[in-house]
Amino acid sequence: MDTKAAILALMSLWGVGSCLTLPASAEDVPESAGEAEETDNPLLNKVWVRIDADPALPGPMQIFLADGTLVSDSCWETYRLSKWQQVSDMEISWDEDGTTINADIATLTHDELVLTLKLGEDVQEQHYISAQAPYVCPDMER
Repeated sequence: MDTKAAILALMSLWGVGSCLTLPASAEDVPESAGEAEETDNPLLNKVWVRIDADPALPGPMQIFLADGTLVSDSCWETYRLSKWQQVSDMEISWDEDGTTINADIATLTHDELVLTLKLGEDVQEQHYISAQAPYVCPDMER
């Protein structure tokens, strides 16, 4: 098989040039009526990057999706999907390795999130800002 035929075969396998058309951008995807109502909450469907994290472990982030999925990720650790819920206007909780983490929302604007985590007898405050695209993880300390 010559090079041109091999490239065409690979492109066919990858779906390049197939008849399936996708929206040009995420903005082109229509929202359902239920999703439109839920996006009024500034907590939802946004990448929150922690700004008070250990510099040796940069880029922890949380994404609270409207469907009840929490995406946790960082520049040094693989992502995690968890179930989360908004208990009240100022309280959320999520499951982490079988443990329920409860957190008060101390501050919530479109650009800033401060959570007060209740970790047994300990209380930990975490500060986040809304990530702006493009975002690249900072270099890891060596």
